[in-house]
Amino acid sequence: MVSTGHPKKRTVKRLKINLENKTMAFPFLTPVFVVGTYDEEGKPNAMTAAWGGICCSEPPCVTISLRKATYTYNSLMLKKAYTVNIACKEFAKESDYFGIASARDADKFAVTGLTAVRSEFVDAPYIEEFPVNLECKIVHIADLGLHTMFVGEVLGVKVSDTLKDNKEQPIIEQIEPLLFAPGGRGYYLPGESAGRAFGIGRELMKE
Repeated sequence: MVSTGHPKKRTVKRLKINLENKTMAFPFLTPVFVVGTYDEEGKPNAMTAAWGGICCSEPPCVTISLRKATYTYNSLMLKKAYTVNIACKEFAKESDYFGIASARDADKFAVTGLTAVRSEFVDAPYIEEFPVNLECKIVHIADLGLHTMFVGEVLGVKVSDTLKDNKEQPIIEQIEPLLFAPGGRGYYLPGESAGRAFGIGRELMKE
């Protein structure tokens, strides 16, 4: 028999049920972004945002979304800038604190003992001890409902010099970035590699 070159049709059947409408986009994990800002008095603050991610590659942009009730919201509207500090396993406790405490009640940098450093390219502080820092200028604001989305163009990227490879790329296994599962409210770490992107799928491409 002559092979057509196509794999056999898979016959995996799964029973589906309907769930409540909610933000369940699997993998049901979000990056843990600690957002750095200055308030109207120039005081540095940090807030952990559950909703955020990459939204454009050219120009490089990331988003964060937060409620108007947060202290950080007013700082974003005032300064039109923020930093994204990538939370990691080493500072999991501090990263969680940044999300549950309010700058209205406490000086978060004093409590955690972490260091706020003025950015080079935007009017916002970054956290010196965190492994990766993105300096972002707000270029779009969208009121989505409960949350407002801020699109930030990345004007500067910093990474700890011991956590990059010879191609100047951050080493994810050494950074150990935190991931957040909103449903179970747990923090996780990246798992094992499942293959090389833009590579493993080539087996299914016609020659």
